[in-house]
Amino acid sequence: MNIAIHSLSEINQQATEMFVREMGIVDILRFLSQFNRGTGDYTQERGEWLDQWSLDEIIKEIKIKRNEPTS
Repeated sequence: MNIAIHSLSEINQQATEMFVREMGIVDILRFLSQFNRGTGDYTQERGEWLDQWSLDEIIKEIKIKRNEPTS
């Protein structure tokens, strides 16, 4: 039994063609985008904007949002 060894480039090309054929370009782009690591430091950025809000302000905003009419 002979097993063909393909380069990583060949495997990526075959996989891309298969995904596009089976799922369509839009869905494959959505699928691949979930593996993007993104940029920045989420923990630091989250802390920066959360530190600007008191608990009372957060509760007030939640109550306002709950009372907004839905579209």
